[in-house]
Amino acid sequence: MANLTINGETRYVDLPDEVPLLWALRDGLNMTGTKFGCGVAACGACTVQIDGEAVRSCQVAVGDVWGEVTTIEGIGTPDNLSVLQAAWVDHQVAQCGYCQSGQIMQAAALLAENPSPSDAEIDDAMSGNLCRCGTYPRIRAAIHDAASKMQEA
Repeated sequence: MANLTINGETRYVDLPDEVPLLWALRDGLNMTGTKFGCGVAACGACTVQIDGEAVRSCQVAVGDVWGEVTTIEGIGTPDNLSVLQAAWVDHQVAQCGYCQSGQIMQAAALLAENPSPSDAEIDDAMSGNLCRCGTYPRIRAAIHDAASKMQEA
């Protein structure tokens, strides 16, 4: 049982401390944007940010959360997409879409740390996020586009 700050709002989670953050978000708080992929931190579908660091929520226990959690629901809305989400749409990144919230959360952490990443830096940062549809070239293009637009702002 814990109070967590999620997307700027304090939320109470009535679950044991050892429950993975992923399930606290999805089952405890009905925030289904974060996806279950593998449960062993190998695919990145469950990526969220804790204090700006991209982490696999399937491997962080609720009792071990060390800061503010940001989920895909916290970076934009359908009516007000973030620059990164808009670039995802512009580049038609999503095919099946299952991995995309994790991809976007990882990319957002990358751009916060490195506002102008090279192809190699993007590939390195995104290497733990798998896309079964193989949209990696579109992901890279969307990240470059978002980086450019963020620097213009």
